[in-house]
Amino acid sequence: MIDNNYASLDLVEFIETQILPQYANFDKAHNLEHVTRVIRRSMDLAQKTGADKNMVYTVAAYHDAGMSGPRAIHHITGGKILASDARLKKWFSAEQIKIMKEAIEDHRASASRAPRSLYGKIVAEADRDIVPEVVFQRTVQFGMANYPEMSKEEHWQRFQKHMDEKYSVNGYIRLWIPGSPNEERLKELRNIIANTTLLREQFEKYYNQEKI
Repeated sequence: MIDNNYASLDLVEFIETQILPQYANFDKAHNLEHVTRVIRRSMDLAQKTGADKNMVYTVAAYHDAGMSGPRAIHHITGGKILASDARLKKWFSAEQIKIMKEAIEDHRASASRAPRSLYGKIVAEADRDIVPEVVFQRTVQFGMANYPEMSKEEHWQRFQKHMDEKYSVNGYIRLWIPGSPNEERLKELRNIIANTTLLREQFEKYYNQEKI
């Protein structure tokens, strides 16, 4: 069982048996290991911000449920999945479910505006796997899972482009919780991205691991 920082035990049991197993069907970058990390980080942020722990836990658990459909709209699909799950009415009001739906819709890193609520900011921040090693590994894993026809050099080019567009000083990623651990991690990541030699070394490391 995930250490959930005191979300309701019956809610945790429901999510761990009915929702989290779905992540076994998703790619390595959005699997059970990923959602578990997002839940843990979200609950830590809930503790710091005073947010409702049951709501935070649920948003984190459902945040990538939309990966069952097209990835490009998974945040929209995920919000619909949560909002249409009548079982959640046992724990939440209609207004709470609306807020959680919007939080999932707002969690995507490429969103052009800030999340509409604290809950969206928490899951968006927790979803930013800005541990450099995790960022590199997930990017390689996603590329190899979704573009198996690519050559190694084509994977490298995709990897480098993704790093520049998302995580570099000119990238679109935004952090929403001031003073979060992600601030220092993003600085470290950007230093590596700015050095092509170091970045290539990281690509080689995780590409070779996935090829084994």
